Parts: sequence; C-alpha cells; structure tokens
Amino acid sequence: MSKIHLTTFIKAPAERVFDLSRNITIFKKALQSRKEKISSGAAGNLVSSGETITLHARHLGKTRMMTARVMEIKKPLTFIEEQVKGDLKSYRHERHFKEIDNGTIMIDLLEFEGPRDMLGNFFSQFYLKKYLQKIILERNELIRQFAETEKWRAVMN
Repeated sequence: MSKIHLTTFIKAPAERVFDLSRNITIFKKALQSRKEKISSGAAGNLVSSGETITLHARHLGKTRMMTARVMEIKKPLTFIEEQVKGDLKSYRHERHFKEIDNGTIMIDLLEFEGPRDMLGNFFSQFYLKKYLQKIILERNELIRQFAETEKWRAVMN
C-alpha cells in the first residue's frame, strides 16, 4: 500500500478552506489542464456525506475510472472519501483541517493500492504515487488561491 502525506498552510478560516476542499467547481478547475473529467452525484456544488465523485482519466491506453464516496464529514475538521468502484485495489483520502491564529493547516492523508491488472502494478510503482501527489498539490494550490482572496465568493454560491 502506498501513502501520501501532505501539509498545506492557507491564510483563511478553516470553514472556508473546508468548503473549498469539497467544492465540485474547484475539483473541475484543478483538472482543466489535464485530459481528465470529473462527475459528481452531489445534490449541489458541495459534496456531502454519502455522495459520490467519479474521476475519468486515460492512462496506459485505457480509460481508468474511480468513484469515491464521501464516507465522513465533520465540518470543519475532517472530510474522508473512499473508492467504492474503480480500477484501484483501494483508495482512501482523508483531509484534516486545523485552524490556527493566522489561518488553517490542511493535511491530506492518502492511502491507495494500484490498479488490479498486471500493467497497473507497474504503473502504480513508477507513476501513480507521483501523479496523485501532483493532482493533490495542484488542487491545494487552487484552494489556497481562492481561499486567500475574494475568489472564493464566486464558487461558494
């Protein structure tokens, strides 16, 4: 099992950072530069407990898909999603938020096992961890840009 642990400091209140981290518009903007798509089973722009997010990406000549369900939300402290369908053997992404005097510390804890097929095992060892880490870093930077400016108002309607 592979693990990713990232810590991001954002100069904004925890509640704002928390809501931006579960915002469908932010997810979509984070993937715009890639040939990947995201769809949501969410009733609104913010995913809630029990709702799903599906990512479609083409890797190694195959369209890969992963559907994650929001397993737990404790606003504004914790947001956890787990794969319920897809090519990975397992996927669990925990986001934790700690408000401090001058902002919020956002912690991403991701545990996953690569795709089930033979090529997937190779793919996982040499590519998947870096790929997932890059996506999370890009998303976190976008959250930071929105949270620390007035941009957040445009996506939180």
